[in-house]
Amino acid sequence: IIYFLVVFTAFSIGTSYSERVHQTPSDLHKEIEQTVKISCLHNIKNCDQILWYKQIKNKELEFLGRMLANIGYPEKGATMRIDGNANKGQTCTLTIERLRLNSSAVYFCAASKHSDK
Repeated sequence: IIYFLVVFTAFSIGTSYSERVHQTPSDLHKEIEQTVKISCLHNIKNCDQILWYKQIKNKELEFLGRMLANIGYPEKGATMRIDGNANKGQTCTLTIERLRLNSSAVYFCAASKHSDK
C-alpha cells in the first residue's frame, strides 16, 4: 500500500486577508486511487473567485484552475473538478479522483476579486 500526504493552505491574493480564507481539511493521508475533496471558503466582500494551486516538494506552484462565482474552470488536461461557489460565505470544492504518486503535494486555495479589465 502506498500512502501520500496532502497538506493544504489558504491565502488571499492582493491583500492581507489570509485569516479570512479557510481551507479544510488542513492535512490528509490517502491511498493511491482514492478520491480527495478539499474545501475552501472565504468571508471577503466582493471576492467572487477562488484560485487553486498545487506545489510538489522543491517545485514551483502549479495552477490547477479557478471557480468564478458558481462556474468551475479547471486547467486543460486537469484530472480534477472544481465545484460549488466562490462568493463570500460559500464553499468551493476541489475534487481529485484516482490519486497518483504525483498527487502528493501542498494544495493552496486563494480568494480573489475577478476583474474584466
